[in-house]
Amino acid sequence: MSRISIIVAIAQNRAIGFENKLLYWLPNDLKRFKSLTIGHTIIMGRKTFESLPKGALPNRRNIVLSRQNIAFEGAERYASLEEALMQCKEEEEVYVIGGASVYQEALPLCDKLCITLVEDTPQKADAYFPEINLQEWKETNRDAHPTDEKHLYPYQFIDYERIR
Repeated sequence: MSRISIIVAIAQNRAIGFENKLLYWLPNDLKRFKSLTIGHTIIMGRKTFESLPKGALPNRRNIVLSRQNIAFEGAERYASLEEALMQCKEEEEVYVIGGASVYQEALPLCDKLCITLVEDTPQKADAYFPEINLQEWKETNRDAHPTDEKHLYPYQFIDYERIR
């Protein structure tokens, strides 16, 4: 089976979005996202795909999960996460990029979590990342960053590997 990772930016209360938009604009998080996912497969829900400003992300295999029989320009569509994963080769590196329900379904299947933890609790949020049982995960990397002219909140890049 493919190696499956989740990549997500979350607030301290696990909030990830509001009205189909990201909660935070973090240039370094976007750079990290790009460097980790480029050349690999990304899987997302329909609303996440629709929230992308320019559609399918370049230099990646884009897969959209939707039960609706509609085409997504530059992306493949599958009705379920299970079906999408069956279309991925064993050596393929797969990143699940959202939204909340796709994260919920993918969490038990994934091998790695690439989390950007924003040290903030937003006033408004309507999408949340599922609870992480830290008994099942081993932290492999943590890189803390203070606020600066481009980042309004301190944040940390935290990587976890599933304990097998």
